[in-house]
Amino acid sequence: MADVSRRRLLGGSAAMLGVVGLGVGGAGVAAATREPERRGAHTVECHGVHQAGIDTEPQAFAAFVALDLKPDVDRVGLIGVMKVWAEDTRRLTRGVPALGDTEPELAVDPARLTVTVGYGSAVFDAAASVAARPAWLRPLPSFGIDELEDRFSGGDLLLQVCGDDPMTVSHAVRALTKSVRSRASIRWVQRGFRHAAGTRPEGLTMRNLMGQVDGTVNPQPATPDFDRQVWNAGEPRWLAGGTSLVLRRIRVELDTWDELDRPAKDLVMGRRQSDGSPLTGADEHDDADFEALDDHGIPVIPPEAHVARARPRSADEQFLRRAYNYDDDGAGLLFAAYQGDVDRQFVPVQERLAEHDALNTWTTPVGSAVFVIPPGYGPDGYPGDVLLEN
Repeated sequence: MADVSRRRLLGGSAAMLGVVGLGVGGAGVAAATREPERRGAHTVECHGVHQAGIDTEPQAFAAFVALDLKPDVDRVGLIGVMKVWAEDTRRLTRGVPALGDTEPELAVDPARLTVTVGYGSAVFDAAASVAARPAWLRPLPSFGIDELEDRFSGGDLLLQVCGDDPMTVSHAVRALTKSVRSRASIRWVQRGFRHAAGTRPEGLTMRNLMGQVDGTVNPQPATPDFDRQVWNAGEPRWLAGGTSLVLRRIRVELDTWDELDRPAKDLVMGRRQSDGSPLTGADEHDDADFEALDDHGIPVIPPEAHVARARPRSADEQFLRRAYNYDDDGAGLLFAAYQGDVDRQFVPVQERLAEHDALNTWTTPVGSAVFVIPPGYGPDGYPGDVLLEN
């Protein structure tokens, strides 16, 4: 009798729990209908004239992954890698598991996921397309401020994976890299972050870990300046609509930076930390006046200030910055710069900064890599198809 009563009790309890569960579930469904659309459900189209992840509004999290090709990979092998990545990208960016996904539950929240593919110099050797390699696709010149480490530099292929959820980004990286293990191995992974989605009003410029507004003077997507500065105009021809990525890992000495008072930090940067405005202006987006003098005849913005050294000296010396903070293995900035021609646009600015930038006392480049970013592709294409199919 005791066993029967126990079974009845357990059965009755289960039934009651089922009723309660249904009630809670129903309330949950009702609440869900009142809530705004989940941020995790937002998507970014992966097809187009340009690859996504460049003129896309920057997401909160990023992973830059460099891979090295296996020695036996040729053009056919490269096409295989690109087709797999293209199909997995189509699926993951829609919230659908990748082909052969062993953790499909992690793919349901696309969270504005984008996957951008880049080529290093070795790709053109493997594809027997050396003549199609851009002249600027090589390591940057040696700068006196560099302390580069191999574990953060170089690479044959690049995956730039960005999204508003770190789980989504992490899962996409794993899915994309494990699917090509037979043809490429991971060289390095560098992860970065910005302000989480929804924590700040839209339109505000990000801040780096030094507390500084970072990325004020940037070209705006869908404008003539953006098109001219970022997208390659067709040199070489196959690259029209593509771009380049220079990724610099910059270590920041936060402890010694913290020893400076606010006025000293403002002089180093040439901008006010409080709101990002130039020392000669009142608003972040005011033009800096590099000729302005104070009452003693001293430049208001010191000539060695970061903004004074970084400002373009010609129309060519401009590019898109899409930086991310990091705080693993030290702290600093993953400085991602996109431009149509590295030699013409990025190198002159970096040479000037290396020569005499007041900020160099607290910053040290420890990683550097250059990649060509092929143009976009369609529903039946893949990154680099305009190169590899010809």
